[in-house]
Amino acid sequence: MRVDLFDFALPEDHIALRPADPRDSARMLVLEGDATTDRVVSELPDCVRPGDVLVFNDTRVIPAQLEGKRGDAKIGATLHKREALRQWRAFVRNAKRLKNGDRIDFGEGVTAIASDRGEDGSFLLSFEGGEPVETLLERAGRMPLPPYIAGKRPTDARDREDYQTMFAEKEGAVAAPTAALHFTPALMERLEAAGIGHETLTLHVGAGTFLPMKAEDSDDHVMHAEWGRIDDATAARLNAVRAGGGRVIAVGTTSLRLLESATGEEDVIRPFEGDTAIFITPGYRFRAIDGLMTNFHLPRSTLFMLVSALMGRERMLAAYDHAIAGGYRFYSYGDASLLLP
Repeated sequence: MRVDLFDFALPEDHIALRPADPRDSARMLVLEGDATTDRVVSELPDCVRPGDVLVFNDTRVIPAQLEGKRGDAKIGATLHKREALRQWRAFVRNAKRLKNGDRIDFGEGVTAIASDRGEDGSFLLSFEGGEPVETLLERAGRMPLPPYIAGKRPTDARDREDYQTMFAEKEGAVAAPTAALHFTPALMERLEAAGIGHETLTLHVGAGTFLPMKAEDSDDHVMHAEWGRIDDATAARLNAVRAGGGRVIAVGTTSLRLLESATGEEDVIRPFEGDTAIFITPGYRFRAIDGLMTNFHLPRSTLFMLVSALMGRERMLAAYDHAIAGGYRFYSYGDASLLLP
């Protein structure tokens, strides 16, 4: 499928550099069937039904952005997938100055050996010493804000809290499941009071998920794998919701992708643990979810193709035109959309 069919023009001033405060005051564009409505996230209990269940990703973002040196050469690394206890696959800036076997000094007593250079320029980093890698990252790492934010302002202490959802529990993500950034304890209480349930799963989001596609045809794009888990009890409860007439609404494309990875042709959600590289494009038949709450995505991205698969390409292009004309804020710290086909 031609990638340019999923392109659109976004003015730079529509890219959010900070989240809404309070978080649930963000705007929310609701697409339900053929209707398009401008709402606010705090009104979510009025936009879904009693008996529905929202599914959140409980991954926790680690400070996976590192700056270091190999001799006199400056090396930047963004960890994106754990391969072993002390090994992470990383995208590397200035990769031409790095070769297999080189030691990178990231400061604060944090060093790693580079190996297994990939075709995409990534390296496998093996961290030295006996401390847990997470401890090393807390010392030397920064929160890995997407380039469309980090290119406009420096990462600061506030991002340590802003770029983490209220559900963040299991460390391992290098990008936030950003749709869930809009939720607050008060909103969750109102949802519960309205008879709307919630469940959690874990997908450790990798940086590759949010990158624009370089290929001209989607068939030539290779998705980066991410590790996820849905336990037996959660799968059983979600299946029971659907059997009882409720809807499973994924909060974030990460939750959606893992749910779809865990569901077979018989439309039953199964327990899941392992890697997924699912790539959802128009023509895909959704098996696990009945709706999606998500932020606004990059043009020519796998995620814009995903929402187009759910709602239709022309519908989503028109919705994004509406959002741009209406001043909605885009991307990770931006506003939300609720998509109910």
